[in-house]
Amino acid sequence: MSVSRRTVLATAAGATAVGASPAPAAAADRTPAPALRTLRSAADYAVEKLHAVAPKVTAFPVGTRFEKWTYSQDGDWIGGFWPGTLWMAWLHSKDDTFRTHALASAEKLAPRRLDTGTHDLGFLFYPSWVTAWRLTGDETWRTGAVRAADSLIRRYNPRGRFIRAWGALNDPNNAGRVIIDTMMNLDLLAFASRQTGDGKYLDIAVEHARTTQRFFPRPDGSTPHVYDFDPGSGDPIGPNTVQGYSPTSCWSRGQAWGVYGFTTMYRRTGDRNFLATARRLADFAIGALTEDHVPVWDYRAPQQPHDIKDASAGAVMACGLLDLAAATGRNAYREVALRLLTALSETCLTRNSARAEAVVARCTRHRPAEDGVEISLPYADYYLLEGILRVLRPQDVDRAIDLSTV
Repeated sequence: MSVSRRTVLATAAGATAVGASPAPAAAADRTPAPALRTLRSAADYAVEKLHAVAPKVTAFPVGTRFEKWTYSQDGDWIGGFWPGTLWMAWLHSKDDTFRTHALASAEKLAPRRLDTGTHDLGFLFYPSWVTAWRLTGDETWRTGAVRAADSLIRRYNPRGRFIRAWGALNDPNNAGRVIIDTMMNLDLLAFASRQTGDGKYLDIAVEHARTTQRFFPRPDGSTPHVYDFDPGSGDPIGPNTVQGYSPTSCWSRGQAWGVYGFTTMYRRTGDRNFLATARRLADFAIGALTEDHVPVWDYRAPQQPHDIKDASAGAVMACGLLDLAAATGRNAYREVALRLLTALSETCLTRNSARAEAVVARCTRHRPAEDGVEISLPYADYYLLEGILRVLRPQDVDRAIDLSTV
């Protein structure tokens, strides 16, 4: 029996997390009062903004143009973040209007359960359907999320031991392309194994994580966005990039996906090699931060540290560092996460604009394509709120997304 299979059988399948550490709540007691005030104010602002905007949203926000949301009808890869943000707003405010909007939005993702053409099913279904099940107990959401995991594992290449990132299953283009982002989609597979008792989902997640662990991190802990493999033999070809500056650079949001994703895989498996990898990636990213604690879009772009910013990378990394602090007991990671969240709350919110529909500004989607440079992005709003509530309301966030460690 594999290690991951044993993990599955040892983990309870209930909606309430089992074995969750009390460390996050204890750490919250040590958060400096000024930081707590700043984070509460930011969360209150987010709730106020969402309360005004949510009734007008009928599709899935993908990014802003002139400070107004643009939309996808099917959710693109980001559809889970809007209902996820509404759930976070509900946890903070207890306003059932957000709960109603979150459920209605998540329901619109139902056709994507059968989508085998993307690796992003974790992004789509964890903050929406898994969270909906954990907070409501309605089995519809649980079974739908497991069905999405069934679609995701069809993208697994057993020769290379990786989950293909992009393209239809019958499309030879990009068939061997792996990206760091996929680390964040693996928790949907861990969830499916816990719910079904079938270790195949987590086994695939573990194999993909090990492949990423083997090929992505450089000796200094930085990572490329992409690594290419021969899809037929599974043999490695080499690093590449799409959203980073170059194959040898370090796209900041991708680095954050890696920190958060490897820490999550440690929590789901107990494999300390994943924890060590998360620390290597985190230490590099921390060392690359500028004094303002808002990451540049690529840590090795020629104009850094004076390049354009990506607040979304900071929000994702803050969540990953809070997770890493709880997993390692190292308060230094928590301190950096608090500085990130405070910096975003003080310098990146849309407070000064009456027309802005998003919460967080200064995000960059795809710099090389000049697509969405310093705009607002839905995942920045989601991860900022998740990070803030990890500090203010850790037990509530645990209820929503499961912070337990095996």
